[in-house]
Amino acid sequence: MEEEQKRVVNQLFEVIKEISGFPECKSQSKKLYSNLVRRVKLLSPLFEELKESDVVLEGEEVRAFVELKKALDEAKEVLRAVNDGSKLYQALQNESTTESFFGVTEKIEKALDEISYSKLDISEEVQEQVELVHAQFRRAKERKYVPDLQLKMDLLMVQKEKEPNSAILKRLSEKLQLKTIDDVMKESLALHEIVIASNGDPGDCLEDMSDLLKKLKDNVLSENPDLNAPESEKSFMKRRSLVIPDDFRCPISLELMKDPVIVSTGQTYERSCIQKWLDSGHKTCPKTQQTLLHTALTPNYVLKSLIAQWCESNGVELPKSQRSCRNKKAGTSTSDCDRAAMERLLQKLMNGNSEDQRAASGELRLLAKRNADNRVCIAEAGAIPLLVELLSSPDQRTQEHAVTALLNLSIHENNKGSIVNAGAIPDIVDVLKNGSMEARENAAATLFSLSVVDENKVAIGAAGAIPALIELLCNGSPRGKKDAATAIFNLSIYQGNKVRAVRAGIVGPLMRLLVDAGCGMIDEALALLAILASHQEGKAAIGQAEPIPVLVEVVRTGSPRNKENAAAVLWSLCTVDPQHLETAKEVGAEEALTGLSEHGTDRAKRKATYLLELIRKTHEVVVENP
Repeated sequence: MEEEQKRVVNQLFEVIKEISGFPECKSQSKKLYSNLVRRVKLLSPLFEELKESDVVLEGEEVRAFVELKKALDEAKEVLRAVNDGSKLYQALQNESTTESFFGVTEKIEKALDEISYSKLDISEEVQEQVELVHAQFRRAKERKYVPDLQLKMDLLMVQKEKEPNSAILKRLSEKLQLKTIDDVMKESLALHEIVIASNGDPGDCLEDMSDLLKKLKDNVLSENPDLNAPESEKSFMKRRSLVIPDDFRCPISLELMKDPVIVSTGQTYERSCIQKWLDSGHKTCPKTQQTLLHTALTPNYVLKSLIAQWCESNGVELPKSQRSCRNKKAGTSTSDCDRAAMERLLQKLMNGNSEDQRAASGELRLLAKRNADNRVCIAEAGAIPLLVELLSSPDQRTQEHAVTALLNLSIHENNKGSIVNAGAIPDIVDVLKNGSMEARENAAATLFSLSVVDENKVAIGAAGAIPALIELLCNGSPRGKKDAATAIFNLSIYQGNKVRAVRAGIVGPLMRLLVDAGCGMIDEALALLAILASHQEGKAAIGQAEPIPVLVEVVRTGSPRNKENAAAVLWSLCTVDPQHLETAKEVGAEEALTGLSEHGTDRAKRKATYLLELIRKTHEVVVENP
C-alpha cells in the first residue's frame, strides 16, 4: 500500500503541475477554463507536502486519491480540447462543452469529498486552503448552466442567411476570437483535424462549421485585406477575398481545388486532402458518411477545367500543384510545400513568440504526416535543427508538436541521420522523461524509428532512454505502453541495451503484463522476454520471477506466435537450471509441448522438441538412478 500511495501522490503532483502550466484560453469557454485551471492549481501545495510526508495512509484515502487522479486526467483532456480545438465546434456544441466542464468538476468534488484531511500529514495552512478549494468545487458543481443566448442567435442567423449582416459577423468574430487571418487559418487547421480524427464520422455539424468558417473568413478578408499579411501574401489575400463558388472548394480544406478528384460516392475533394483522410485508415466519404466501395481516386477533369476558366475570368492565378523543394519534374510531386510558405514557418520557429512557434510547429507536424515529399521538403529547408531546439520549449503544446513533427520526419530514411546529427537524442529522451503523456508517447515512437539504424541503438541506450521507456511501459496510456515496448524491443537487439533493460528492472513489469489479459500487452511482453532471455543476465532475472507456470500456460492456450516465444523462453531457462525443468514438468509442460511440437510454427516445433527431449533425458536419468 505504501508503494501505491507514493506512486499515486507523485502522479497527482505531476498532473496538477501539467494543468497549472496550461496557457491562457481564448475561446468562448474562457471563464470555465480559467476557473478550472485556477482551482486545480490550488491543490498543488497538498501534494507537495504529501510527497515529503512519511505517514502511511489508509486504503480509503489512497483509493480517493486514485479517483482524484482519474478525474484530473479527464479534466486535462477537456481543458486541452477547449484550448487547442475548433472554436466553431465548441460554439455549435456549447452545451456539450459546458456539460464536460460540469462533469469533471463534479468528479473532482466527489473525490475530494472522500478524503479525510485530518488523517493527512499536512500543515493547518494547507488544510485550510484545500478545504477552501473543495468548497469552491462544491459551489461550482451546483451552479446552473446559463446558455449564451446572443451567441446562439448570432450563429443561427449566420447559418440561415446567405449574406449575413456584417455587424453580426463582426460580433461573432469577436466572441469566437476569429478576428485576424491568422486566427481563421488556425481555425481551418483545427477543423481539418476534426475531420481527420473523426474515424469516419465528423458529425452533422461539419457542413455547418464549413459554411460558418467560409463566411467569417470572407468577412475578415473584406474588412482587413492586408491584416497580418506581409507583402508576399497580399496578392494571395486579394484572391481569397473573392467569393469562390462552393463547388470549387474542397469540402475538407475549404480551399480552391487545384487537383479535384472523385471518390466512389460521387463527391469531389482536393486530392491531397482526401488522400490524407484515406491514409489515416478511414473507409468513408467525409461529406456523406457513406462507406466507400473502393479507394480509387478519379480525376475530375470537367471541374478542373471550370476552375481554370473561373480563375482566368477573375484574374486569379491558376492553381498549380506545388513542387517539392527538390526541383522535381512538373507533375511528379505530391508535396504541399511552397518555398515562401516554408520560409515563413521557419522564421516563426526561429524568431516568433510562443504562439507563433506553437502554430508553426503544429503546421510542420501536419505537413510531415501527409506524404514523403513533404518530409524531404521540410528537412531540406532546414527545419530539423529548429524543431530539435523546440523540444526544450516550456510550452507543452509546442513541445508535443516538435517531437511529433520529428517522428513524422524520421519516417523518411535520410532524415534519421539529420535528426541524430542535430543532437536530438538527449532532448527526445528528456521529453520522454518529463513531457506530457502525448509527448512521451511520440518521443518513444521517435526513438523506435531512429533505432532502426544500428549505431543509433547504442547512442539511444547510452542517453538513458531505457529506464524512461520502462516507466512509460508501467504507467503510460495503452498506446504509450505499446510505443515503449516496441522501442525497448528494437533497442534490445543490441546486447548492451539488454543489460540496461534488465538492470533497470524491466522483468517485473513484463511479468505483470503477461498475467494481465485485459491490458492487451501479452504479445509485446513475451516478445521482449524472449529477446532478453538470450542474455545471461536476462535469463537470471527472468528465472527469479518464477515464470514457469505462466509460460507453460501460454504454450497451452496462447496464440501461435506467443506459444513460440513462450517455448523459446522456457528453453533458455530450462537448459541452464534443472530446477526450472522440474517445475515445468510439475505444471504439465510435457503435454503442452507435445501439442506444440505437432501443431506450432516451425521455430516453436523445434523448441518444443528440444524441451521434450530434455525432459525425457532427465526422466531416464532419474529412472536409472532412483
